[in-house]
Amino acid sequence: MRKENLGKNLSQTKSSVRLNVESDKNELYEELYKIALKNMDNAYAKYSGFRVSAALLDEDGNVFNGVNVENSSYGATICAERVAISTAVTDGSRKFIAIAVASSDGEVWPCGICRQVIFEFSENLDVISMDSDGKMKVLKISELLKNGFKLKD
Repeated sequence: MRKENLGKNLSQTKSSVRLNVESDKNELYEELYKIALKNMDNAYAKYSGFRVSAALLDEDGNVFNGVNVENSSYGATICAERVAISTAVTDGSRKFIAIAVASSDGEVWPCGICRQVIFEFSENLDVISMDSDGKMKVLKISELLKNGFKLKD
């Protein structure tokens, strides 16, 4: 069956949240972080209680959300950052500007696997977190992952 014949009631799953990427960077990143905070309650952290949420911003202003999803088989657990990236890629987005990461325990940064996955899509992406005093912190993924691995195209 061809995609165009799938029916009138089927719609694309593009992000329902859009931000103006031309706005002030601090305001833009604060808004992105608020989106991550808002979605944190959706995390499935049944075993650790450590809830994490990520809000990924693409170059068109679309925001893709992700939360951590734990599993009885710990290796099957997936982090919020990779959920957000997988959602964005599923929706056809590949060029990202920033990712905000929030946790139930305050300041948090992507784990090593997530850093590598983020690096795959953008070596200059901004990673946003917030310290316990409410001060926003922004680091480039290349600062968090020195000499990241990337196959040549």
